[in-house]
Amino acid sequence: MIVLEFNLKGKAEQYRIIDDMIRTAKFVRNKTLRHWIDNQGIKLVDLYKQCAVMAKEFEWAGKLNSTARQASAERTIFAIQRFFANCKAKEPGKKGFPQFKKHTRSVEYKQSGWSLSTDKRCLTLKDGFAAGKFKLIGSRDLHFYAPDEIKRIRIVRRADGYYAQFCINVDRKEELVPTGKAIGLDVGLNHFYTDSDGETVSNPRYLRKSEKDLKRLQKRVSRRKKGSKNRKKALDKLGRKHLKVSRQRQDFAIKTALCAIKSNDFVAYEDLQVRNMVKNHKLAKSISDAAWSQFAQWLEYFGKVYGKTVIAVPPQYTSQNCSNCGSIVKKTLSTRTHICGCGTILDRDHNAARNILAKGLKQAGMGLNTVGHTGIHAGGQTDLYSLVATSTSKSTGRS
Repeated sequence: MIVLEFNLKGKAEQYRIIDDMIRTAKFVRNKTLRHWIDNQGIKLVDLYKQCAVMAKEFEWAGKLNSTARQASAERTIFAIQRFFANCKAKEPGKKGFPQFKKHTRSVEYKQSGWSLSTDKRCLTLKDGFAAGKFKLIGSRDLHFYAPDEIKRIRIVRRADGYYAQFCINVDRKEELVPTGKAIGLDVGLNHFYTDSDGETVSNPRYLRKSEKDLKRLQKRVSRRKKGSKNRKKALDKLGRKHLKVSRQRQDFAIKTALCAIKSNDFVAYEDLQVRNMVKNHKLAKSISDAAWSQFAQWLEYFGKVYGKTVIAVPPQYTSQNCSNCGSIVKKTLSTRTHICGCGTILDRDHNAARNILAKGLKQAGMGLNTVGHTGIHAGGQTDLYSLVATSTSKSTGRS
């Protein structure tokens, strides 16, 4: 699957209709969850049937395309399935009991309720809301894909406008000349990562650099009267600034992961439990700003696209063990140099990267994790739309 994203250009009235569609999708999602809570033991297929019941009971809900209502119900189904899966696996801590959504920013269609123009440059939403025709702004061309290959579309509202994401059922495979190189990556806060060759990539710290502007914009929001137009304008500016930081962080993760994959045939990285690490309130902001989980997800994705071996390595003792003799050299977080009795003197992260590479090669030799590691990280469950960016042919003009 790949995802192409386009900006939707329309009139103000059309955007207001999209907002109504999104609110309706949120209502359907929450209503199906309420039905599941009130009727414990019902089958998941009953939630689909509940969508038809809602369409008859609420006239405005019936305006939303039937497949869009089903897609909203599927969000509830996925949340329920994830909850039971965590219970069965006896995951520590909270199991993720499905919650009612207060804020929703998207509505999803399957293969009906919309159509593309002949030149595939315009999208028309044709359900009961009749949002009408929108121009698709982007650098990619949908002519390369047959209409039946487009399995779903998602209309997304962001701080800087409205977007359409097209989910296309094609396999992306790229061929590269083998480099014969293997590398281990140790992520950190001082440097974004240090590899097993001792090379480092600096940590861009996009949130830290924008913190002054974000605080200033947040103050403007706080000073405006609730419900006023000026407060809405201030909120829009604050939202656009947060969105810019998010896009910068994602763009950096994509380009860095792509460079690592193209330059090496074998990549081993730390399988960090970021959701546990951010419980340290002194480091939570810096860890979140580094986006290690996002970087790992893109490593795995590009590994599959380019046919490279990507392995997630448990991080235990990678910093404490000597990469030369294997002896344990205990260090605190403030100790940045690894000094071993065997005469090895290395930067702490360089030593860890070498250990990560050795562990990765050992796992590969044992046939473990040789196609990457996909799981739930700090950013939540990996899904199709979480990887919408340049590498999946993102078409908003950013790379």
